[in-house]
Amino acid sequence: MATRKSTPKQSVALPLDVRLMNGVAALIFVAALLTLIVAAVKWATRSPVFTVRAIALDAALQRTNLASVRANALPRLAGNFFSVDLDAARTAFESVPWVRRAVVRRVWPNKLAVVLEEHRAAALWQGEDRRGDRLVNTHGEVFEANVGDVEDEGLPTLAGPDARSAQMLAMLRRLAASLAPLSDPIETLRLSSRGSWHVELDGGARLEIGRGSDDELVGRVDRLVRTLGTVASRFGGAPRALVSADLRHPDGYALRLAGISTTAGAAASSK
Repeated sequence: MATRKSTPKQSVALPLDVRLMNGVAALIFVAALLTLIVAAVKWATRSPVFTVRAIALDAALQRTNLASVRANALPRLAGNFFSVDLDAARTAFESVPWVRRAVVRRVWPNKLAVVLEEHRAAALWQGEDRRGDRLVNTHGEVFEANVGDVEDEGLPTLAGPDARSAQMLAMLRRLAASLAPLSDPIETLRLSSRGSWHVELDGGARLEIGRGSDDELVGRVDRLVRTLGTVASRFGGAPRALVSADLRHPDGYALRLAGISTTAGAAASSK
């Protein structure tokens, strides 16, 4: 029985005019599709169906109230669900007093969800410009706010270059822990433009700590606190009578007690 060999099918090229017609038809189809898409986008951006009708606010507000949020942020929002600029919306909410950070997202079909994080004040801030309307938050960031909102909280003051606020807050925390045995909290921590540290305690005592690494500075304060009682009793005073201390001496410190003073050399044996 003879077998028939299959022959490969050969493609037949379409005439040129047919190919041109198909190409033109495809272009017309794509153009029509794009036109429909553009028209749909324009309709969506203008349709009242997608007007932002609600803002879901997620925040544990202590310093800020809803009235302040409405007054400061809402007038700056523009557009509907599709056209609203989320970055601009975030900036609008972050312009509200005491708001540190805002996260804004769309919720279908006509809502915005907003999460707000408030500043938590850690200290008053006194920068180089001597403005008195700024605070430092728990992240070491300087921000503007009504200082009257925290006047009754007994916050310490940080005074120094604006770019050093985070470093100063970290130093404040370390020095506060070192000075805790004196039962006299820090009222002001200053950092000069030359990098020298100065502490003023709530009871009026002043400490000149000087310059150096963070560990060196804390070590000087630790030495003072550790030996103050012994040195004060030697001169007939008490630690609570501390007026000032100069901790910049390499082998000790110069101490001044109420009614009593010592020289740096006399105090050197306190190390």
